[in-house]
This record gives sequence, structure tokens and C-alpha cells, in this order.
Amino acid sequence: MTDLKPPVGPDVGSPAVSVCLEVLKNRSDFVRASNARRQGTPGIHLQGRKRAQEEAVGIRVGYTCSKKVGNAVARNRAKRRLREVARIVLPEMGRDGWDYVLVGRKDLTASLPFETLLADMRRAMKKVHG
Repeated sequence: MTDLKPPVGPDVGSPAVSVCLEVLKNRSDFVRASNARRQGTPGIHLQGRKRAQEEAVGIRVGYTCSKKVGNAVARNRAKRRLREVARIVLPEMGRDGWDYVLVGRKDLTASLPFETLLADMRRAMKKVHG
């Protein structure tokens, strides 16, 4: 037969999801975020607002790409990249009690190198939190 052996123990890598981000779904939440703080970078436009005490707890995030970004394939690719950027950056830089909306940029969100998108998101988070 073969010399295959079972694994010795579980993989001790980092967890797949470290913080559960609640996703914004209501238009009213997106509108409130659009009227609050915002910061544009070449790859991402970030909108953020601090919620009132009686509203939901935790970090909430929404993603949007208009038809200016491109056809459905381009918009979906841009949103997938925005979701991954949020999954990486928000647990380390996001604040509890805040809503964030990530807006995709025409041509750039889907085509920029991923490291550049991460740097853009980190820079925008610093600016929004002043």
C-alpha cells in the first residue's frame, strides 16, 4: 500500500473569521451613512458613522457598486474584493458602534492590486476616525 499517515493534530493557524461583521441591508442605514463622515481613496470610497446608543451593537458594514463600475460581472468582482478588504481591515481598525459603507470605484476597485486596496482602506479608516 502507501505510507500515508493521518495528521498528528489540528492545524493551529488563525481562525477563518475573527470578528462577525453584520451586513447592512436597509436603504435607510446606507442613507444615514452617506450623510456622515466619508473619505475617498483611489480604490475605495469609505463612508462611516457612529450609531446612537439604542441602535444595534457591533460593527456593521455595507457594500455598494453602481452601474458606473461596469456590468454585473465587474460589479460582483468589485464587491467580492470589498468584502475581503473589510474582513481583513475592520476587525483591526473598526470601532464598535459604527456603520461603514464601502463604495466601489469605476475600473479601479476590480483592477488595483489587492495590497493597494488594503492600504487605501487603512488610510481611509484613519481619516474617518480622525
